[in-house]
Amino acid sequence: MKKIVEDVPGEGLMKLMGERVTLFCLNYIYTGTLSGVDVECVLLTDPAIVYETGAFTDPKWKDAQALPHDLYVMKKCIESFGRVK
Repeated sequence: MKKIVEDVPGEGLMKLMGERVTLFCLNYIYTGTLSGVDVECVLLTDPAIVYETGAFTDPKWKDAQALPHDLYVMKKCIESFGRVK
């Protein structure tokens, strides 16, 4: 069965603007407040890098290290994203 994905305004990353999100990327997992989205990258404020998740049912990451400044992540490196914790 074929499923066609349409570009719907206000969906995807834009729908999560201002919320705490988790980005599962090629090598790392990042979490933070989604504060900006453009053609090439997204901006996370109050970011952290997740080194160990623990159980996804736990309320917090087992090992998430806060980063000292805002973080830009290239969209082409994001495999999946959403509100996870």
